[in-house]
Amino acid sequence: MALLLSPAKLVLLAVNFAVQADISSLKSLIARHGAVLRTELLLRIVLAYLPETLQSSEYVGFIAELKDGDFNDAELLDIDCSAVAALSEEDATKKVRKLRLQPLAFPDIPADAEDATTLFLLRRSYKVDEEAGLLDELPGLLAPFLDHSPCIRTLMVSTLLPLLRRNCEYHPQEPIPYTLLGFQELPDRVAINLLLSQTGVRETDLPLVGRDLKGLIGPWLFNENRWKGRRKRSSVGPGAANQEPDAEPDGSVCPGWEQVLQWLTSHASKSWKVALSAIEQWEGPSDVDLGGLGMMWLNDEEQDHLEQEYARAALACAYLIPEASSESLDGAYRIVAKIAGLLDQDPMAPLQSALAILPPLAEHVTGNVAVPKHAAYLRNNLLDTSNVLTSPTPTSTVLLQAIILSALILTNYGSPCTVRRAGELALLQDEREQKTEATKLINALASSGPKTDDKFWIKARNELLWLRDWGAEESSRLSDSPARGVFGKVKKEFLEVDLLKALLANTRYTLARSIYEESPDHPLSQKLLESAVYSTAMTAYDNASNPNRTRGGLRKCDEIIKAFPETIEKSAPAAKKIEALLQATHLLSEYRLVLKQGEPFTPVVLRVHKDPISIIGKILEQNPKSYTRLHDLVDLGHRMVQAGLTSPNKEKQTHDSGKLLSQEEQKEERLTAERRITAMCIDAALTEDDFETAYSYVVNRLSSLSTASQTDDYLWKAALQAGKYRRTGRTIRPTHLGTTSGNPEIRHLEQRIECLSAALRIAPPPTLQEIINAFRRAEEELVAAMQVEDEQEDAWDTAGDTIYGHMPGGFAAQNASASKTTSRRHQVEEAPMSLFDLSKASVMSAQRNLTALSSLQRSAGLGRSNTNTSNASTEHTIGSDGEDGHQSRVRKRDQLRNAAMGTLVSGVGWLVGAPAPPQQES
Repeated sequence: MALLLSPAKLVLLAVNFAVQADISSLKSLIARHGAVLRTELLLRIVLAYLPETLQSSEYVGFIAELKDGDFNDAELLDIDCSAVAALSEEDATKKVRKLRLQPLAFPDIPADAEDATTLFLLRRSYKVDEEAGLLDELPGLLAPFLDHSPCIRTLMVSTLLPLLRRNCEYHPQEPIPYTLLGFQELPDRVAINLLLSQTGVRETDLPLVGRDLKGLIGPWLFNENRWKGRRKRSSVGPGAANQEPDAEPDGSVCPGWEQVLQWLTSHASKSWKVALSAIEQWEGPSDVDLGGLGMMWLNDEEQDHLEQEYARAALACAYLIPEASSESLDGAYRIVAKIAGLLDQDPMAPLQSALAILPPLAEHVTGNVAVPKHAAYLRNNLLDTSNVLTSPTPTSTVLLQAIILSALILTNYGSPCTVRRAGELALLQDEREQKTEATKLINALASSGPKTDDKFWIKARNELLWLRDWGAEESSRLSDSPARGVFGKVKKEFLEVDLLKALLANTRYTLARSIYEESPDHPLSQKLLESAVYSTAMTAYDNASNPNRTRGGLRKCDEIIKAFPETIEKSAPAAKKIEALLQATHLLSEYRLVLKQGEPFTPVVLRVHKDPISIIGKILEQNPKSYTRLHDLVDLGHRMVQAGLTSPNKEKQTHDSGKLLSQEEQKEERLTAERRITAMCIDAALTEDDFETAYSYVVNRLSSLSTASQTDDYLWKAALQAGKYRRTGRTIRPTHLGTTSGNPEIRHLEQRIECLSAALRIAPPPTLQEIINAFRRAEEELVAAMQVEDEQEDAWDTAGDTIYGHMPGGFAAQNASASKTTSRRHQVEEAPMSLFDLSKASVMSAQRNLTALSSLQRSAGLGRSNTNTSNASTEHTIGSDGEDGHQSRVRKRDQLRNAAMGTLVSGVGWLVGAPAPPQQES
């Protein structure tokens, strides 16, 4: 029906249709009364009363028609005016005045928001999100108007699209707790952190990191308010007027973008896989996903700035990767290769190809980039434009490529190295640090390298030498310019020597000989080669656990020495010393030997022992009857001497010094060792109650081992101990008697006296009194034993006389008389003779050769009167004519006395060094 409504009622009716979301009736009303219901008024009514929950598709067409002002084609429906029909004009006017219609304009509107439709769309978008939380309805509202106003497109692309994707599409489980307006008012850095707060958090999200950067960061940048140079006082959203153009304190051109780079580099130092995924999946600011909303561009200056800074941040990420693994270093290499491609530089070879060919990179590291002062840039200010290491230039990318390859080589061979560590080695050129790292690498090669793969070792050597100069050409190597590699300060000979040792440690003898002995270029001089071979041989010896030279480390030591026949001659002094050492060690393998409780003997103990001869004493203690192998033990001692183990200054000698003891020195050392070992065997024999063997060693070896030119601290003590030994029930009985007495006690005492006589001949002067006292006690025991034997013989004779007395013909009486006469003569002839009961001739000899005899007599506690008596007795005994058997017996016993006397006459005087006593009157 025809409507004749006042303007007030028309407004109220339009509000009623807006509240009821009756868009059709509203359109019909506007078509009939467009003169009253102007566009701005209707937009204010719709903004204030149209339900925010209404889907955008229900009214976006109506807004477009309002914008165009074209309702001619609108369907003229019957309009229900019942809502206002009963109102009087006065009431209708009052109601209109009470309507809460806000103006479309708001503080700090964008400069290009000049029309009512744009203002309505902006305010409607904020209201729908704030009141209804229907953020996903806004694209339907704004998309038809993207070309209507630049600020609508800017809002849609740089604010709504990132927020909508972040909360509703990419990470709906962890939405940002901000409305569209609140998010728009956030500082740029805070907004970026919120957008990327869930990117790459989970391992399964790594393939989606590039998606987030393309879909969130890329669109977010297309807003002039993100750029300081273009920021204007009016921005999209209330409150933005308070943001001055220079509000950011760090002076960044685009603070939000700088925060993206900070996010990228921080992940490189913490979770490098996220940074790697970002760089590999995202090609930087030009790689943007606008979701089909058309195209947007930055000006050339801004675009170039973003790309340069992105490349700088990517290079910084490679330096910041903290992990030293093949995987992480492979990722760093891929980062550099990607950036080189984005910067249109020469393409980099794939990693495995680069490791295979080892490209000559040193010649491409030009200028003063790789200098010590730039090492500080490895840790600080990686994103600064002044940092030459991360500057997106060909020199910096090649330098980083070389550093990464160096770190990867070190890591692959068991010496983990980060990119930053390799960079420090290359830039600082600290010789000590480089040597430490080189030694660590070669030790890792030696401990884990394959035993049978020569190709591996050839490749390892090539890579080791490449680490020194990064493949510099031969002309560069011969020039005075230092090498640029991570081992640039290390001499090539140092690397070659250590590598040779690694080859020998892994039994690659043929390969080592072909490289270092047979090769025409001779990487090492003769002296260095010899030194390295000897050093490695001794290292194998020191690491050996078995003293048998046919096994383990000793076998390896022997093989190393023989692996270079043209370099190491068998007649070389050092080779002789090592051979003697191996022989000595092998001899020890025949015995059970433990030097410390619970620790079996190892060869290195012999080489470092301060007193290696004492080890033979341990052998004698731990191996019963080993003292019977005197010749073997003496041979062992000779080998120790020949090996230089007994030399007083052996700590200052090395096996590669090529020095041996002179013949005289070696002879003296051998004699000293033999004396000491003989003394040890004598003591060991006595300890095991084998007096006969000890006695044999004393009488058969002491005279040949004792010389006046050397002081002997061992043999005289051993002879003295043998002379003091007393028979027990455990003493081993002799196997044969020979011409000695059949009485075991007398025989034993006679042997003891012989041992003491030998001790007197070789003992130093201060010890003679102790030996003489022992000699005297032994002699007294011998005299007593002989008296007992004589008494037994007399008793036997008496018993015989009794038997003969009963024989017929008087033969028994005659025989008894003769027996008594013989017995008396025997008693006279067999009278005990003390040490000082000397014959007249012996006394005369003693007076000629030993003027100190009287002092020795006094020290022994003998008076002059006793001496005279003994002399007289001796004269009588020696001057008597007895039977042949008795004379033979006396001579045998006199031999012992004469031996002692001879010792005193010929040896004791000069040993004692006593002054001649004053002559006494007769």
